[in-house]
Amino acid sequence: MTNTALNAALPARTLAQKLLARAAGKSHVMPGEIVNCQVDLAMFHDSSGPRRLKPMLDELGATIWDKSKVVLVMDHYVPEQDDDSRRIVRIARDWAREQQLPHVYDSVGICHVVVPQKGHIRPGMFCVGGDSHSPTGGAFGAYMFGIGSTEMLGVMVTGELWVKVPHTLRMAWKNKLAAGVTAKDMMLHMIGQLGMNGGQYQAVEFCGEAVQALSMQERMTLSNMSAEMGAQVGLIAPDATTMAWLAQAGVPENEMPDPAEWFTDADADVTTHAYDAATLAPQVAAPHSPANTAGVGTFAEVSIDVAYIGACTGAKLDDLRAAAQIFRGQQVARGVRLMVAPASQHDQQIAEQEGIMQVLREAGAEVLPTTCGACAGYGGSIPEGATVIATTARNFKGRMGSATAQVYLASPYTVAASALRGRITDPRGMVL
Repeated sequence: MTNTALNAALPARTLAQKLLARAAGKSHVMPGEIVNCQVDLAMFHDSSGPRRLKPMLDELGATIWDKSKVVLVMDHYVPEQDDDSRRIVRIARDWAREQQLPHVYDSVGICHVVVPQKGHIRPGMFCVGGDSHSPTGGAFGAYMFGIGSTEMLGVMVTGELWVKVPHTLRMAWKNKLAAGVTAKDMMLHMIGQLGMNGGQYQAVEFCGEAVQALSMQERMTLSNMSAEMGAQVGLIAPDATTMAWLAQAGVPENEMPDPAEWFTDADADVTTHAYDAATLAPQVAAPHSPANTAGVGTFAEVSIDVAYIGACTGAKLDDLRAAAQIFRGQQVARGVRLMVAPASQHDQQIAEQEGIMQVLREAGAEVLPTTCGACAGYGGSIPEGATVIATTARNFKGRMGSATAQVYLASPYTVAASALRGRITDPRGMVL
């Protein structure tokens, strides 16, 4: 039977069902079914990886099932600033050499940005990551989610993982975003409406005209922050935009997957939430939850001490470009500290070539290393008691290191506009 005939004989399926069926070697899977999946890619970083996995593997006397499918990124405890961080990073580097891992990225950026930039994630894959924001891979039409160290140990030894097939929530966005409104605003709005557990163990799929119009980096922000909804995965069906990214990332033409089969069938069983991108205002999440979200105008009287442009959700090349549009020819307000930590060296280098980093520096930015940095509470960058507006994914109490800081979340446009005015500001009208 041909693939076309086989697909015609099957009931309508969601993108999540198709991806899990492929990984499990089955023609069809149903929500609630538990299936055993073959892992195509396992990613972990210096915090979640070797320091936890090495002693467990040693105790078992076990070896890695397929080193070509493992990616290690050093991004949390670099650059090393104390004895503890030096110890953690040394363990990772030594273990990578000992195991002769072929895919190791040391201090070149945040894992969720570096791994796709290196062409590791492609439509149709089943991937796991040792980090809660691993659903970022779903932006490429791959089934990717975060797992803990014990589950990762099992993957390292067997290359397999069982999964309970989730139901699908479709977030359908019609029309297009206004200038100065971004995927970050879309995501904060959805989290504000549905709550931190609104997608608990669901496959959240983003679709519609507004989503299709987004760049890959903007799509990555949506999939990344599906974790804030409690979702297992955050999926976007691959298209020409996806394939163009893969080509630019160096994926050989003969290894290019066919994106045409990875979509949700029209009659599939889903729950749909409808949104209008054209009416969306810039969003801000107040302390201490991404769900404490309202339109930017609600917070117009809030003065800020720190503006932080960083993290996998807010310092990619597109984000840096957005901030530069606001800052060009201007400087931050007196008393405001502007910190910029590009998400990867690749993006920072392009931003340098385009003059974006110069614009940010002239505006008063302190440029930090291309690491997780303050988003993961590392480095002590955020002062005690400061009011911060940040492009990060989370604003939990103490998340950025200071337990007394009041952290607001927003898009790069809104963070930049707020830095110029010294208070939370609507960026619309300031976008060049």
